[in-house]
Formats: sequence, structure tokens, C-alpha cells
Amino acid sequence: MGQGTIRDEIWDRPIFAVLESLKTTVAGLSRTEVDARRRQYGLNQPLAHRRRPLWQQFLSRFLNPLVLILLFASGLSAATGNVTSFVIVIVMVVLSVTLDFVQERRAENAVEALRRTVAVRVQVRRDGVEASEPVDQLVPGDVVRLAAGDLVPADCRLIEARDLFVNQAMLTGEPYPAEKRVEAPAVPAQDAGDALNTVFMGTSVISGSAIAVVCRTGDATAFGQLSGTLQAPPPPTAFELGIRQFGFLILRLTIFLVLFVLAVNVLFHRPWLESLMFALALAVGLTPELLPMIVTVTLARGAMRLAERRVIVKRLAAMHNIGAMDVLCTDKTGTLTEATIRMVRHLDFRGEESERVFRLAYLNSHFESGIKSPLDEAIIAFRTLDVTGWQKIDEVPFDFERRRVSVLVTDGTERLLVVKGAPEDVLRQSTHYEGEGGVEKPLDPAARAELDALFQKLGEDGFRVLAIASKAMGPDHTSAALGDESELAFAGYAVFLDPPKASAMAAIRGLTGAGVAVRILTGDNERVTRHVCAELGLPVTGLITGDDLRVMGEEALRARLPKVNVFCRVTPAQKESVLLAYKRSGRVVGFLGDGINDASALHAADVGISVDSAADVAKEAAGLILLEHDLSVVHEAVMEGRRTVQNVTKYILMGSSSNFGNMFSMAGASLFLPFLPMLPTQVLLNNLLYDASEAGVPLDNVEAEALALPVQWDLRLIQRFMLVLGPVSSLFDFLTFYALLHLFNADEALFQTGWFVESLATQVLVIFVIRTRRSPWLSRPNAILAGLSLGAAAVGALLPLTPLASFFGFVAPPASFYLFLVAAVVTYLVLVEIIKRVFFRYVAPQHGVRGRVSLRH
Repeated sequence: MGQGTIRDEIWDRPIFAVLESLKTTVAGLSRTEVDARRRQYGLNQPLAHRRRPLWQQFLSRFLNPLVLILLFASGLSAATGNVTSFVIVIVMVVLSVTLDFVQERRAENAVEALRRTVAVRVQVRRDGVEASEPVDQLVPGDVVRLAAGDLVPADCRLIEARDLFVNQAMLTGEPYPAEKRVEAPAVPAQDAGDALNTVFMGTSVISGSAIAVVCRTGDATAFGQLSGTLQAPPPPTAFELGIRQFGFLILRLTIFLVLFVLAVNVLFHRPWLESLMFALALAVGLTPELLPMIVTVTLARGAMRLAERRVIVKRLAAMHNIGAMDVLCTDKTGTLTEATIRMVRHLDFRGEESERVFRLAYLNSHFESGIKSPLDEAIIAFRTLDVTGWQKIDEVPFDFERRRVSVLVTDGTERLLVVKGAPEDVLRQSTHYEGEGGVEKPLDPAARAELDALFQKLGEDGFRVLAIASKAMGPDHTSAALGDESELAFAGYAVFLDPPKASAMAAIRGLTGAGVAVRILTGDNERVTRHVCAELGLPVTGLITGDDLRVMGEEALRARLPKVNVFCRVTPAQKESVLLAYKRSGRVVGFLGDGINDASALHAADVGISVDSAADVAKEAAGLILLEHDLSVVHEAVMEGRRTVQNVTKYILMGSSSNFGNMFSMAGASLFLPFLPMLPTQVLLNNLLYDASEAGVPLDNVEAEALALPVQWDLRLIQRFMLVLGPVSSLFDFLTFYALLHLFNADEALFQTGWFVESLATQVLVIFVIRTRRSPWLSRPNAILAGLSLGAAAVGALLPLTPLASFFGFVAPPASFYLFLVAAVVTYLVLVEIIKRVFFRYVAPQHGVRGRVSLRH
């Protein structure tokens, strides 16, 4: 049985026929059968989510055109009798590729393991028992339970459904929730959007609940078939673009140099095959092939350190974005407040305790089938009421435009529509209020003013408030609709207390001190929000409401952003608009949210942050998942992001300056030397040792002053640094050339050996100067980085004195050369330190905004 046999008719056939064709029952599959089907169908992942097999990933590393040409040329060399050179080239290339591959795979596997700890899960029946399983473990025939906030895990046919509304905009483009029922549609469905009894992978449950059987998984789903477009990778971040541009810059310079060196050697009638091998080895050595691995490993290291602080990084690019973030937009509840909301009062129109108000609120929350908000849970936890005599008839689910939920209930004698929601919206729909003795009175302007004054007073005292209203319905009224939410009788207010979080004040100060502006985006009213801000010592410099945003254009909003730090009564679409306005103003913006309504904002933000207890749609949209709902954890994530970018920058600065210097040196040497300045195998060995020495960069320490402000990528500054430091490296190369030829009377072998040792020493040891803005002796590097760097330089210096020297064409230099080497390296490092200080004092401030560039702080 293949998945293809369950065709689009799954939504037209009776459910018993679907279950029969899938060879399953409403009790689900056995564990044994699940294992068998997983072997048949594979993991429940669209193709875009899968990795290629490891062997394919490894072999793809050899598809670099420069490596292929080098291997081909070394093969020609072997054919002409130089088998030793061929073997050495093969070994060097394999070692280099393996080092890169192993480091990167280890890092990505570690991050993947962390990511799986917060993977979306689903309630599934196995052997008649319901349990939580990762979504990718589902197989056709599994029976799953869906609830509000869940992502639909596969293409499923409904077995049971209760007030089920699904957002399927990803497949249909329709932004409004679609109602789903068990019954087949009267007219056969023509496409997924018309299939009322089927839910599809990639959509999300807005309200209600359901039991469904999985019909298609992975690539066979409607979502999987469209994954090439729907699952296209997100646009690259500024950091990713900068890395890519830097790589292309070095590659262009390398190609120019290789062609130049090859042309010079051919012009001077040097052996063409050896010249070709040298040019290609030079190209391999100068191209930043280690850059992707260094970036991946550094970001992954940062992600693993964050995991120790209970923050899971789902997408590695988020590590840069969190370090560059200079605006954090966050909801109030659970972030600035304790999120332990308690119902404390239930007040009528006079502000007195009312059992009627509590009963109506309890009925609404008890029978509501959508995702239970903390306010619903607080109402139910306040006191248990016996509602066994009541029965739910229908419901109008909550949405963030109406900001209310209505439940139609009956106790056999009366039929009531009970409405609960934001006071402003419920009052707007009310024409009467319940006075003394339950007598309904017209809601005239004076009564509205009195109710509004009570609402304002509660807000100013820091209480959150829900309005409760009802409407008597006729006995023939068997369903609820939006049109029923009119001419309501206002009953009163349910009053809640959510005290400010003790740690929030310190966290806000920490973020502000680190250059991250905190902005509050909340659905609460302005009075409650002002009270919480006052309790936290957060001055409200400007406030915009959702009503203001409705009439405000984008330009007007962007103009007001610098003076506003609180946005109240905002809808999900308005949250997204605010975030986009910040981004278009050149800010790097983060958003912290955890509800169904936050998914679009999390997508829109540069850094989407959610919590482990969030709705599935929120967790899926976020790049970072907090295991603790606490702003102080976000502050730690910001610091780790900055540390990560700084370490990547160290490699870029060192690699760019040394590579650019080597290009000048190679070009110059080719013009006046009658032989190759370094053998091809020596160039590859130099590159391998250099790569090994840099494996410790992701672990390096970063000073506090480098983390003080947001860091961003600036390619222009890196280019300028390369142009300033590169010639200094070349200057010492030429000094070494002069010393070898005129002081040590070097022949071809000694020249090549001497330059190999000096080039490697300066190229590797300069990391101790470039890694810090401080004086090198005042900044302690990570022990692993120091050990690898000193070890690589020592291996390069001592290798010519070992029996292996002849394999690489080395000869033992005289003792006096090593004295020269020490003097030259020390002088080089001192000169680089002086130029570094001058550069960062006088050159760096000319670019960008001070403090927002990865090279400055």
C-alpha cells in the first residue's frame, strides 16, 4: 500500500472507508505496525527539511572546482613519474576536507539535538493509549488529537470535530479561519480549500478540537508537494550576505593572482605542469574554504552555550541577529509580569461583588473550546461551580479583531448567549445593562460613563479586566453567529491581578544598558500597562493604541517610533506592522511572543523568540525558544550572540589580512625568483596547519567591552582592515626573501623551507594580536586556541628538522635562521599591534554607526 493510493477522494469517501483503506481503527495503530510503516514511508518530513546522506555531504566537499583541477593536475604529475607528490597532495586534500567536514557535522548535530528538544509534538493514539510524539514520527494510519494552537502534523481526515476552525492561509492564501466538520461537503470538493472534512499539514488550529486519522505524510502531503515554493529558504540575513560577499571578494582576488602567477611562470619558460600545480595549490590555500565551517562551528558553539542557559536556538542565523538586535518588542504578560494571573473580584455595574457576573464568566470559560487563556484558567480556578445542568449548543470562537468569545448555552429553561472579552469591544456591542435585581436598563450615556469610569479606575490600580455580557435567545436558536453579538445586556467585570515580575526591572535595565531598547506591544489597555510600567520603573515616553494605528500611515508610524515605547490594544496584524516599521527604519528588531496571535509577528521580526510552553505555531515561527519565560534569559542570549559574532569576526580579520598579504607576496616572488617560492605540497601543508590552528576560534574568550553594544556586520570596514594589514604581512615576507637570498645564500630548497616556516608563523600567531582590542598581554585567549596556534607554528618550524622533511621538499635551515625568525615574528606582531590601535582609533569610526558594527563597540 503506497500513500499514492489514498488519493484526493479521502475527503469524499465515508470515514469508515478511509479507515479501512488505511488498515487502522479509531484506537490507532500498534507500535509494531508503526515501526513497519515508518520503514515504508520514512519520516514525516517534507523533502525541504531533510539532510542528504552523510556520504553525499562528504563527497560534495570535493566538488570544489579548484580541488578537482588540483587533483587532476596531480594525477598528471603522477603519470609523469612524480608519484610522491601525487600521494602527498591527495593526503593533504583529504585531511583538509575531513577536518572541515567533521567539525561542521559535529556542530550541526549538536544543534540538531538541541532543536529536537523543543520540536513540535502531537497527541497520537498507539495501542489504544494516547501519548505525545514528535511530529516527524507519524505514519499513515495514526490517529491524532488536535486542539487550538496546534500545527496540523499531516494530511488528516476528521473522525470527530468540535467547533473546529483552521487557518489554512499557507495553502489557500485565504487569511480567514475555515470551519471544518466531520461530514462530507454537499458538493464534492474540487481542491484542498473546499475539503471541509480534511485538515492539511502546515495549517494551524485556531479554535476547537478534533480527532483525525493521518492519511498522508511527508512529501505525499499537499504541503510536501508544494514544499519547493512554500519551504524556500528564508532571505539571507545581513550577516549571511556579508559572509558571502567576503568570500566572493577573496575568490576574485585569488583567481586574478593565480592567473597572474601562472602567466609569469609560463612567460619565464618554467615547467608548465609544476607551475600549474603551484598555481592551483595557491588557489586552494588562499580561498577561504574554512570560512563556512568556522561560521557554522562558532554559531553552533554559541547555541550550545545558550542551551546551558536554557535557551534553545532553532536556526543558527538567529545567533547573529540576537547579537545585532537593538530593539526588543515584548508582550507584557508573563514577561514583565508573573503570569500567575488570579481572579480577585467579579463586579456589577456599581462596582460591587456579583455572583451573577461570576456565573456568566464561568459558563463562558468552562464551555469555550478554543485554547484556554490564562484569564480563562483563572476564572475556572477561582471557584468550582456546578454546571451539570447546562449544555453548550454552539460557539463563536475568539479572534483578535473582535477580541471576544461567545458561547450559546441552555439549562433547559432559558437559552443564553454569554459573551466575554475586552471591555471596550463588549461595551460597544451592549445596549442594556443588568441593574438591581437583574432588571435590564438602557445603557444611556450616563451609564456608559459610569461603567467606563469604573473600568479606568480598575486599570489605574493595575488590575486586568474582562467584560461579561449576555443575551437571551429564542428556543429555536440552534447556532451562534457573529450577528448575534449585538444588543447585549452588560453584566459587569471580571477583575484579575497579575503582579509585576521581580526580575523584570533588572532585566530591562540590563538590556537598556546593553543598547537594546525595550518596547511593549500588548493587547491590554493603556491604564493597566502604564501601571505595570510605573511599578517596574519604566518611564512611558510615548504611547500608541491600536485605534491610533488604524488611522496612521506607515510614514507617520515610522516618524513616531523614536519617541514611543508602549503600544496598547494592538491586534496581531498591528504588531506585525510595528515590527516592519522598525525594520524599515534600519533597526534590528526582536519579538518575544507565545500565543497563536504572535505567529505573524515572530515571522516578521529579525529575531523571533518564544517559550517552550507556547502554542505550536508560535514555536515553529520562532528562531529561539526560551525554557524560562524571563527577560533576564533574553539578556544572556543577547550577550552570547554578540560573543559569537565577535569570534567569527576574529577569523575574518585574520584570514583577510593574511590572505591579502600572501597574494602580494606570491605575485612579487613570481616576478624575480627563477624558481617557485613554495612547492605545491608545501602550500597545501601550510594551508592545512593554518586551518587546524583556527579550529579553536569558536571557543575564544571575548572581553566585556566588546559585548557592550549591538554588533553588526560591516564588509567595508573588513575590506579597509585587509588593505591596511595585508601589505604589512607582505612587507615581512619580502624581508624574509631578502634575508634568505642575501644573508643565508639560500638555494631553491632552503628558500622554500624558510618562507614556509616564516609565512606560517606570522599567519598563525597574529591571532593573538587581532583577537582583542586590548593589548595582547592583557587579554587571555582560550587555552585551546592558544595551544592550537602555538602548536601549528611549532610544527611548521620543527618539521624541516625531522625525517619527514624530504617528503615535502624541506631542508634543515641553519640555526641562525631561527634567530632571524624569532626577531622577524616579534617585530611583525609589534608592528601589527601599533597599526591595529591606529586603525581602530582613527579609521574604524569613519564607517557606520558607532557601536553597531562587529568590529567596533
